Amino acid sequence: MPKGYWIAHVTVTDPEQYKLYAGATPEAFRKYGATILARAGTSHQMEGDGRPRNVVIEFPSLQAALDCYNSPEYQAAKAKRAGAGIAEIVLVEGV
Repeated sequence: MPKGYWIAHVTVTDPEQYKLYAGATPEAFRKYGATILARAGTSHQMEGDGRPRNVVIEFPSLQAALDCYNSPEYQAAKAKRAGAGIAEIVLVEGV
């Protein structure tokens, strides 16, 4: 079964508020078997518009990625991110 991935591009506008979100996500990620592959390291925007923070999270399957995103645990964390930044998140199936 192919793995699933979250790919997020984020601009943090309120770092203190964003820390509340970041501190609340591990519970959901653990529950759904997530592995963080990249988070806010050095990046090079080669084409198109970019954001300064880029995150790639691997899940056992696309369904696990979807279940995590829609889970009460993640939705509670996401609520803490409101007003803390601009995020674009896509969930994709691996090959």
